[in-house]
Amino acid sequence: MKKKLLSYGIGFLILLVLAACGQTTTSQQEGESDRLKIVTTYSILYDIVKNVSGEEADIYSLVPIGADPHEYDPLPEDVKQTTDADLVFYNGLNLEEGGSWFSRLVETTGKSAEEVFLVSEGVEPIYLESQGLDGEPDPHAWMDVKNGITYTENIRDALVEVNPENEDVYVKNAEDYIQQLEELHNDIQKKMSDIPEEKRFLITSEGAFKYFGAAYQVETGYIWEINSENEGSPQQIRDVIDLIRERDVSALFLETSIDARSMEMVSNETNVPIAGEVYTDSLGNEGTPGDTYMKMMESNANTIFNGLVNDGR
Repeated sequence: MKKKLLSYGIGFLILLVLAACGQTTTSQQEGESDRLKIVTTYSILYDIVKNVSGEEADIYSLVPIGADPHEYDPLPEDVKQTTDADLVFYNGLNLEEGGSWFSRLVETTGKSAEEVFLVSEGVEPIYLESQGLDGEPDPHAWMDVKNGITYTENIRDALVEVNPENEDVYVKNAEDYIQQLEELHNDIQKKMSDIPEEKRFLITSEGAFKYFGAAYQVETGYIWEINSENEGSPQQIRDVIDLIRERDVSALFLETSIDARSMEMVSNETNVPIAGEVYTDSLGNEGTPGDTYMKMMESNANTIFNGLVNDGR
């Protein structure tokens, strides 16, 4: 752990120097823009912010699509973009705190409290239960679309606060987007209720579906509770195998942003098929079924429904 913390410290010093070297010429070369400069910590927030800001902002996502926002090592370009940003949006609830990468980035770039906004403000957290993690919030609140609406409202309010001259645009965009999210939430509720209750048990690698399960009446299980350094241990594998056999689970699901090997091991050991891929910590690449927040949630619901109803076939 000491080595890891040391490497983070050295890495951020290097990034700070690189950012300082390139920082002064950007506006001279590109010219000043009236559009807001916004940084989001990961791709799901990027998409929600884009829907609210419309054409009034340039948005940059720190963690690339397919990467893990729990643990991230910022690049020099991330430092530059964050330094120049008018607003920085982050999830909180213990998502970006892994290795303290986000707090170090904020400190390195000198962002003030008035420039950094927590999108999960007002969300009722679900807490982790694993030994050593108990009492910490589960960060995956966006997996309940109602919480996605809360995110949207907080983003709208932050944009209005920083850029009041475009209030009408932000309010109208948020209103339209919230209406779509409410319809999606109702559609997912209906789809999950159509799964026979005895089959309504969702097993994934990471325990990222607790908010989804609570919102849509689906029981959830997992190999490990949250992405960390201790993923897919022999004991975790044994525990989930026992759970699958005890509950007669007929389908497993693999996240698009997680290594498949642990779930494949569980599938081979239990003879329960992996029914499909679901999106959790990241959107999908452009052109995939999960390349927006709404599409990823719709895709998840369809994949879960088809997998559980058809016993993984």
